[in-house]
Amino acid sequence: MNRPPGMMDVAREAGVSHITVSRVINDHPSVRPETRARVEAAIRKLGYRRNSVARALKSRRSATIGVVIVGSELFELPRILLGVETAAKQAGYWVSLASRQGESTTGDLVETLQRLTDQSVEAIAVVADRSVVVEALAGLVFEVPVAVVMSGSVPNPDLSFIEVDQELGARLVVRHLLDLGHRRIAHLSGPPRTFDARARVEGWQVELAAAGAEGALLEGDFTAASGFRLAHELCMREDGLPTAVFAGNDQMAMGVLAAFAERGAKVPQDVSLVGFDDMKGADYLVPALTTVRQDFFHLGTSAIELLVRMLQGEKAAREKITPELVVRRSTAPPRAGS
Repeated sequence: MNRPPGMMDVAREAGVSHITVSRVINDHPSVRPETRARVEAAIRKLGYRRNSVARALKSRRSATIGVVIVGSELFELPRILLGVETAAKQAGYWVSLASRQGESTTGDLVETLQRLTDQSVEAIAVVADRSVVVEALAGLVFEVPVAVVMSGSVPNPDLSFIEVDQELGARLVVRHLLDLGHRRIAHLSGPPRTFDARARVEGWQVELAAAGAEGALLEGDFTAASGFRLAHELCMREDGLPTAVFAGNDQMAMGVLAAFAERGAKVPQDVSLVGFDDMKGADYLVPALTTVRQDFFHLGTSAIELLVRMLQGEKAAREKITPELVVRRSTAPPRAGS
């Protein structure tokens, strides 16, 4: 044959009707054992494979969850996707992946979501690094359950949201530094267009205000280069170097360490340093980096578990995963008189 074998070919080979073939494929109990054996032998001989796409379009049941990735600053995306795929597989679902890079409009996002629903996906997880994506979803009506991962929330009762509690993570950092005795704590933030960066700034500000402490805010972009540049700026400030620096993430903290080394500022003797993410190798920096650990694998599995519960009839929900402060050698009490 010049085409893949179909159900009618199997029926002719086995000497049965196409309805009987369909019953065998779908494990219907009404088929006699000898008939089932004959059909299965024909399937093996012809190499027949069922058309899962056509079946999904007909039944609206694809056993597939769509995942939309929007943005290019999702540093821990592989771990999130591993969690998504692991949980989906355990729940009996496949994953269909779509991505949007750069600045995405509402129309772009709607088109991507529609392409997935046209493929009969049963639910969709949107993993985004920018809150503008979430805002674009605010007024949309969805054909399937949708969960937004890592991007905050908007007042849409049909959407579920799951994220690591970024604000709490920042507050844990500031509390740790305050407990050590620091009163001047600078924050080198990530880009404000990202939810993570804004939430960490908010946590830093709230905790400083509650303690009556002070600090400078300098804006970076989550890269080591921006951490390097901003650390040099801190060293040149007229009011002097703060006693502690909270970097927007571990990449920026790496740049800060390099800049301080050039300037002769010792960590933690002259200035304490904290990062965020607990990236691989953070414990092998010199000194080992105090940071905030985010369980991105758990974030991915939780997103799928949330969608599965929605498929089972539960309402949309908002969930936050608690981060963990990991204290290492880059933080210490400030020098006396600092």
